[in-house]
Amino acid sequence: MKLKKIYSKDLGIDLESRKEREAFKWLVACFLFGNPISQEIAAQAWGELEQEGLMSPDALLKAGWERIVRALDRGKYGRYDESTATRLLDAADLLKKKYQGSMLVFFQRVGRTNLVDKLQEEFKGIGPISSRIFMRDMEKWFFSE
Repeated sequence: MKLKKIYSKDLGIDLESRKEREAFKWLVACFLFGNPISQEIAAQAWGELEQEGLMSPDALLKAGWERIVRALDRGKYGRYDESTATRLLDAADLLKKKYQGSMLVFFQRVGRTNLVDKLQEEFKGIGPISSRIFMRDMEKWFFSE
């Protein structure tokens, strides 16, 4: 039995708005969905992070590692909670230091032709699966009129 793919809109992420916050939310989701864990658990963990308000680089950095781990644990993401918390903090830190805390600046600097490679180079924990998930929904962002 093949599971239905979860898309950004299934999580209440509005990429059609083209708002930076929504793009970052999708990046966070892709960190979770890229691990070998059930979609249901990944979605539940994402919901816990969202409920905690951990959907921006600043919010993640302010919350710190322990709070992120606790939110992931509440979402039953225990197997990958610590490594994912570290990777989310690394991503937030990278965005702050190198891209003014902005996904839009990241997009502008790397360009759409290099985006998949740069996602994997720049963000620890974003590999081929996570970047494929990210681009599946972000294609509309870059290629819609």
